[in-house]
Amino acid sequence: MEEVYEARPRPFLKRLIIFLILLVLVLWSRSGISFNGFSQGVNIAKGTIYGLTHPDWRLFTDMSDTGILYLMFQTVAIAILGTLFGGILAIPVSFLASTNIVPRPVAVIFRVLILLVRTIPSLVWALMWIRVTGPGAFCGVVTQSICSIGMISKMYITAIEDLDTGILDALDASGCNTFEKIRCGVLPQLSASFVSTVIYRFDINLKDATTLGLIGAGGIGSALIIAISAMRWTQVGAYLFALIIVVIFIEWGSTRIRARLARGRQ
Repeated sequence: MEEVYEARPRPFLKRLIIFLILLVLVLWSRSGISFNGFSQGVNIAKGTIYGLTHPDWRLFTDMSDTGILYLMFQTVAIAILGTLFGGILAIPVSFLASTNIVPRPVAVIFRVLILLVRTIPSLVWALMWIRVTGPGAFCGVVTQSICSIGMISKMYITAIEDLDTGILDALDASGCNTFEKIRCGVLPQLSASFVSTVIYRFDINLKDATTLGLIGAGGIGSALIIAISAMRWTQVGAYLFALIIVVIFIEWGSTRIRARLARGRQ
């Protein structure tokens, strides 16, 4: 027993090394960050809190293109179209990037392309595309479509590479053609995963649509940044209140749909 006790793992040295590495990283990161006080940040925070507690309710009944209903409709529309186009375009890209479908050199090329798309942030994509399409909702749709391809393709690839090839072999032995094998062997295995991935990406795109609007890519974000710049805190509160309600509602609905797809629950 004494020999076993003496041979016990002693993780102290390992933990000490990890702690020292983390400490060095924190100190090194601290050297690149400077803090000069909150400046006007406190006043902006107070104004935002005041706006959330005293929103301008007139914006909710304004049916013009500056009202909340129109701006939220545009924001949701950007997220829907961006997710739809991205999800559809990601299907061929993900199949071409799957090593169990195409030769490895071809898969590597498409995986590198997906990595390049995912490396560039959505705001940078928007800043590039806004020079091509001009400011507006179309720029937001194009940006979200490209960004969605990067993330959705990565998750599609995981589902494709987890395919049960035994089913395909059985269908092949039964004399099924390629279309029948895709219809009966591939789609039933991938459909739930694909739909769940698209819904999850829609949640992200809805929030990103607001961020993209801050740089002129349409949606409620454009009106929000104008209101913040003009310090119209009641309008800011109304926009944020509408965003919170819509995001909570869509998050609740999408979570229930994904749970039903994944586990068959209502």
